[in-house]
Amino acid sequence: MPLILNIESSTEICSICISKDSEVLASVDLTEKFKHSEMMTLLIERCVKQVNIALQNIDAVAIGSGPGSYTSLRVGASVAKGICYALDKPLICVNTLQALANGGIQQFQEEKITLVRPTIDARRMEIYTQLFDENLHPHSEAEAVIVEGNSFDENFEKGVTLFCGNGAEKLKDILQNSNSRFLPMDCSAKYMIPFSEQLFLAKKFENIANYEPFYLKPPNITVSNKTL
Repeated sequence: MPLILNIESSTEICSICISKDSEVLASVDLTEKFKHSEMMTLLIERCVKQVNIALQNIDAVAIGSGPGSYTSLRVGASVAKGICYALDKPLICVNTLQALANGGIQQFQEEKITLVRPTIDARRMEIYTQLFDENLHPHSEAEAVIVEGNSFDENFEKGVTLFCGNGAEKLKDILQNSNSRFLPMDCSAKYMIPFSEQLFLAKKFENIANYEPFYLKPPNITVSNKTL
């Protein structure tokens, strides 16, 4: 099985791990917000030292593709592409929401769930989300949703729906359906592992020169009111 450097930078935190044979060999999570550009390469170096290998010994780099923070995704993509260029390694793109759904199912052991909706906070009452079944098969495309009281009613008709991710906390007071469950949690590179390994074995690699993260929405750029 391949030795893969997994990078998750879709949200305000940064997560790095090295995996092989579906196991985590080394991992580092930085919970200090929006320090990607300052800390990502240092976190990668720390992971490499944990397993006592040279970075050129990895077989591939996997990146969480988004959606999420525009700036965070760009930093992660730039670092991943730089490593791939320098070391002549393939680049793998993993759906951030699917990886987050995987983590939610792993952590939520209280009862059987029918559907899982990973959520990434997109400010105010908006979230990025996608619908998966308990086997992590997608049942919708990723979308930006402004959440209201009747949002996702069609999901609740099918059974228990788990909302996981950093957008789950703010949904608790809005979604009052008895079939809703909530698991606030962060994205982690560890949740990417089964997907990055599958994609490597299938040789589904990205074109490094053309790869762009899946932003879903354009960046929120503010214009200064200052006059020259």
